[in-house]
Amino acid sequence: MREMEGVGIQRRRKYDPEFKRNAVLMTEETGRTVKEVARDLGISADLLYRWRVSYRERKELAFPGNGKEALTPEEARVRELEKRLRELELERDILKKAVAIFSRASR
Repeated sequence: MREMEGVGIQRRRKYDPEFKRNAVLMTEETGRTVKEVARDLGISADLLYRWRVSYRERKELAFPGNGKEALTPEEARVRELEKRLRELELERDILKKAVAIFSRASR
């Protein structure tokens, strides 16, 4: 039974943002192909292609790490305002219901 332990189980490797950025830059600045760089780094070419897409879309915000999303100041402000809007809409709905209840009770 001990022989079977770990068979077929792969641990997910984690790469820090600097490693990802450097890998992407190696493909763009050295003239080497994605497949060559991926092979040399011991990662899959598909993974490196995904990193390139992410880097091209978000530049330095591309790899925030640990499931965190890096936001520009404008994006953070929009998120903050959307959250506040949801809170205010909830308060408004509660107040509407309260007014309806009290207006029925006063009749």
